[in-house]
This record gives sequence, C-alpha cells and structure tokens, in this order.
Amino acid sequence: MTRSGWRTAAASATGLAAAATAAVGYGLWEKNQFTLRYESLPVLPAGSDPLTVLHLSDIHMVPGQRAKAAWLRSLAELEPDLVVNTGDNLSHLRAVDPLLEALEPLLRLPGVYVPGSNCYFAPRPANPLSYLAGPSKQRAGQLRELDWRRMHEAFGAAGWINLANRHQAVAHGPLRLDFSGVDDPHLGYDAFAGWPAGSVSGDEAPHVRIALAHAPYQRVLDAFTDAGADIIFAGHTHGGQVCIPGYGALVSNCDLPTWRARGLTWWEHRGRTVPLNVSAGIGTSRYAPVRIACRPEAVLLHLTA
Repeated sequence: MTRSGWRTAAASATGLAAAATAAVGYGLWEKNQFTLRYESLPVLPAGSDPLTVLHLSDIHMVPGQRAKAAWLRSLAELEPDLVVNTGDNLSHLRAVDPLLEALEPLLRLPGVYVPGSNCYFAPRPANPLSYLAGPSKQRAGQLRELDWRRMHEAFGAAGWINLANRHQAVAHGPLRLDFSGVDDPHLGYDAFAGWPAGSVSGDEAPHVRIALAHAPYQRVLDAFTDAGADIIFAGHTHGGQVCIPGYGALVSNCDLPTWRARGLTWWEHRGRTVPLNVSAGIGTSRYAPVRIACRPEAVLLHLTA
C-alpha cells in the first residue's frame, strides 16, 4: 500500500472510531431519557367507565440507578386504576431492594404481573452482534439465580397478582377484569391456563379479558387470540434497543416481526384481531447499557367502552 493509501486508511479508521465513540456516548445518554407513551383503546363493554392502565416492563434494575428510580416513583402521580408489569425487573444480584424502593408508591395500587428471564436469572456478558442471529439462548447451568422469590413475596404482600401460568378475576366496580398470563416464553416456561370460570352471577357481569406475557412469541399471542383475549400486554423486545432512525428495530429477540417490537398493533389469527401493546421497556441489560433511537418508556393506556 502506498503512503497515501495508508493515510487514507488511517483517516477512515479514525473517523469510524470517532463515530462509534459518539454513538456509544449518545446511547448512554438516551437510556435515561424516560418517556411516557399514551394510548386509548375502546375495548371495554358498552356502558363501562374508563379504566386507566399503567404498563411497566423490562425495568432491569441495577443498584445506583437513581434517575430511573426517581422516575419510577413519579409514575404514581398518574394515579392509574391498574398497574401491569410484564417482567424482567432485575439486572443485578443486589437489585431487589432498589427495585422495591423505586416501586413502593406504585405497589400501593392494584397490580398484576408476569415474570421474565431477568426476574429469575442474572444477565451474562454477550456479544451484542449475536442478537442479529436470532433470539438469545439461555443455558440454565450457566446462569446465576436472582432473589426472585423475595421480589414476588413483596409484590404479593402489596396485593399484586402473579399471573405466571395462572388466571384470576378481579372486580373493578361493576366491571369484571378477567386476567390470564403465562410464565416467561423466552425460557419456555409458558403454559396458557385459560380464563377464570367465575360464578354464575359473575358470568353475567360485563367483563374484559386481559392477557399478559413477558416475551411476545407468536405461539403465545395466537393462543391468547384464539381464546378470546380483548387486549394483550407484553415486553421483552426493548423496542429493538438500538434502532435505525427512519427504519426502526433490527431485532425483537423473539419471533415477533421487528415492526411490532414497540407500540400498539393489532395481532391477527384465525380471523380474530386483538390489540397488542408491546412496551419498549424501561431499562437495558447491565452489559449493554445503551439505547439509540429507542427511548425507554412506560405506557399509560386509557381503556374505554
């Protein structure tokens, strides 16, 4: 290579390094630009009063994340009727106490939840490019278990309902909320339990069927849709986490099409259409703490008749 060629190559390498450094710096900043997405959906029975739902997902708490904790605490000022948490709450072995402190005002409100893999197991360092090859793989023998039992005990003591492969009906005034959820599909723990049977008089009451999953794998969405869900909540995707402006997510870390990796879309199966709300999530893995063109979010849904 000529001296001129070496200079050109060196200048190109320097430019790429500077661009990569700038991108990482921006990603570190954007991960703390917390946003609230608003949605409105007419899914309740005729004559029902509105129901406000706060959807949280993928908090991935790590000790010392003061900005995230303060923002989570501030969400209680929205005074939702219901909190829906779709998992991946932890990202560190000592994250349970900071998580519970951040959620304390929200734990005073009615809530339901399902776990994600990063409720059960601590994340591992991984090559970020490996996500382009398809959904990440979890090997239980290589994973460190998190203190998820204590987290679930605290959620339960606050009145939040665990819907991991369970269903339960809850009264909200004259409206019956029929919940059904699955344990984490990304780990293969999911087993759809159907809907609450209720009493004879309860079956006559107006009701809405609300489904929860951490990871929105198509098999799970199809099962919820076939069973008559009125709305589905999920997370897991991080909205792609690192997106291309004007294009969107490159990956969803599951078999969900990438254009559905964030936001409110309509899932269709066997002639039925159900609104699907996928949260882009609030946190990141502690080993990939950046977001680009995909700000962290909670979602406030106004459900109406």
